[in-house]
Amino acid sequence: MEPRSSKRPAETDGDVIRPPAAEMAAGPHSTMAQDSPDCDVIVADARWHGAVPGIAALVRRTARAAWAGEEPAPVTIALDCDRTIRRLNARHRDRNKPTNVLTFDYPDGIPGGDIMIALETVRREAQAAGRPIRHHLMHLVVHGILHLRGHDHHQAGEARRMEMEEARILGRLSVPNPWKFRPGAPSGRMEDAQ
Repeated sequence: MEPRSSKRPAETDGDVIRPPAAEMAAGPHSTMAQDSPDCDVIVADARWHGAVPGIAALVRRTARAAWAGEEPAPVTIALDCDRTIRRLNARHRDRNKPTNVLTFDYPDGIPGGDIMIALETVRREAQAAGRPIRHHLMHLVVHGILHLRGHDHHQAGEARRMEMEEARILGRLSVPNPWKFRPGAPSGRMEDAQ
């Protein structure tokens, strides 16, 4: 499944920005890690802790690597379930099904944004591709940050440039290139989750 993201802005209430991740922070089972001024991690579905040990630190480290060479902007990365991501996907993209990652820019040119990632979809995709879930999660964090940095993948040329940048960043994190074919494993290409 090719990661798809929304470039639509977060919702606003007058002068108050209400990013989609804020909806998840209030959940009864969510945890929030904030030891970096530029990256908040919300683990809204506790199953993420069992799926990826040390998840908050891993996500922050991956986000920092994805901003390398750029001035980091504030970002909230929310790790939730398919049901929540499906609801956001339906509301913001008119697609009533889960997807692996959604990225929301802040409105009015405010730098940064929100990235939401769905556990069950990430788990299925990682298994289908024959890669560890932590590597696929890291790929999706990088993918979301690149969207916030202005990258896109709607045209073939821009998609190829984005894939090359993802592979370069992941390589610095010792994660194999997700776009490279590995004998005995399913294709590196992810299908569109529309």
